[in-house]
Amino acid sequence: MHSVTFPKPPGDKPQELRITVAIGAAVIVQTGLGLVWAGAATERLAQLERRAGDNAQIIERTARLEEQARFMTASLERIEGKLDRINGEGE
Repeated sequence: MHSVTFPKPPGDKPQELRITVAIGAAVIVQTGLGLVWAGAATERLAQLERRAGDNAQIIERTARLEEQARFMTASLERIEGKLDRINGEGE
């Protein structure tokens, strides 16, 4: 037996169109959310880089202060040595 196919009634095409539009809208929304997420991640990375820059300045300053403290300690030891020699000679 032969089967005869009839063209689809015009009511079926709008449903296909709705599905296509829904899929397209979902893709657009997901793309937008992905861009928002990427922007937020970029901002977080920029903040971390700024903090790292601030930490580098603090580390450098701390190293300078440690070096100055070492020089002051050496100076105080020399002064104490001179005072000990002066006190030892005067007695």
